[in-house]
Amino acid sequence: MTVLQIAALLIVLAGAFGAINYLFLRLPPSIGILVVALGASLAAMGLDFLMPSIGITTAMRTVVEDIEFSSSLLEGMLGLLLFAGALHVKIEDLREQAWTVALMATLGVGISAAVAGLGFMYLVGAPLLVALVFGALISPTDPVAVLGVLREANLRKSLETQIAGESLFNDGVGYVVFLFLVGLAWPHGESHGEGILGALELFGKEALGGVLLGAVLGWMTFQVMKRIDDYPLEVLISLGLAFGGYELAVYIGVSGPIMAVVAGLFIGEVGTKYGMSEQTRKYVNAFWELVDEILNAVLFLLIGVEVFAVAFSLDALWTGIGAIGLSLVARLAAVFVPVLFLSRWRKFGRDVVPIMTWGGLKGGISVALALSLPDSEWKPVILTATYIVVLFSIIVQGLTIAPLARRLNREQELL
Repeated sequence: MTVLQIAALLIVLAGAFGAINYLFLRLPPSIGILVVALGASLAAMGLDFLMPSIGITTAMRTVVEDIEFSSSLLEGMLGLLLFAGALHVKIEDLREQAWTVALMATLGVGISAAVAGLGFMYLVGAPLLVALVFGALISPTDPVAVLGVLREANLRKSLETQIAGESLFNDGVGYVVFLFLVGLAWPHGESHGEGILGALELFGKEALGGVLLGAVLGWMTFQVMKRIDDYPLEVLISLGLAFGGYELAVYIGVSGPIMAVVAGLFIGEVGTKYGMSEQTRKYVNAFWELVDEILNAVLFLLIGVEVFAVAFSLDALWTGIGAIGLSLVARLAAVFVPVLFLSRWRKFGRDVVPIMTWGGLKGGISVALALSLPDSEWKPVILTATYIVVLFSIIVQGLTIAPLARRLNREQELL
């Protein structure tokens, strides 16, 4: 299939599944599309099992492989999604929660990767470095899933900023940690460096380079936009920054996710205040909200149909169930330790740890990273476990975090 045919198919299916969800299921839009897509995929696989001559599973697996989920997300959609998410996070709000966000996005990711990795090593008997790779790819919370849930949860501003800021930054940090560990576990893999020195060099180049590139491109874009008062052109320039900047980061070998977040924060704070008219501000915000909604729908559709690329067996299912427990314990440790450390200097509500633990949703990024692993005997196990964790996280945690948040908020107010 051509790129345009694949894009057309995804848009049509996202619209159709979204309509089914709106008319019948009434779930939050992105989660509803995922549930419908997964249900349709499983129904097709069941029909193929009953009537093998149809060959639906083989045909759909070919289509899914043509889509190349990993490269489509990591080298295309992710930059737009992160830029759109960062655009609406105010630096002033983020500054008030800076230490919490910074510790959870760095120390928290490291703790989570270690806990999940060690647990996975004992669960499946994988080598330590391979198990830590699983821990790294399952540790970042997905900003796409998290920011979508925040709209339904109605959290207080401080907690919403903590969750949103952490999800944006730990995504980029987690990606760099993942590349670091892949460079150690598969030292002769593609472009992952060789040994510890190569991995350390990669880590520094990716993280610091992403921050620098995002700041420079954001500043340059702001300098152009403040000299223009033409909202269609300024919307186009912002799209060029997000899309072109991310691709430039990928090309020169720095972190595209971190670049997109830094550039989005810069334009969302400085650009909208000092470089745009009121009319331009309105159109830019509306455009990026629409981009966010459309790409969300397509991404969750892709997660639902990606079941065709996963090899399931009874042992794999049990491993996936065990991995769900590991990911929750790892997430709890990633939240609890930074909160415990910072509680000496600031007060946290009793609802912070449970909401940030249960609201730390995993998403398409984890699946994409698992698909990008070098071929080995452990890749199918990691991919299946990751996919099961992501489905549980989005469907179960995603549908229950808003009621949990409302209940804990009421209890917090009564104290």
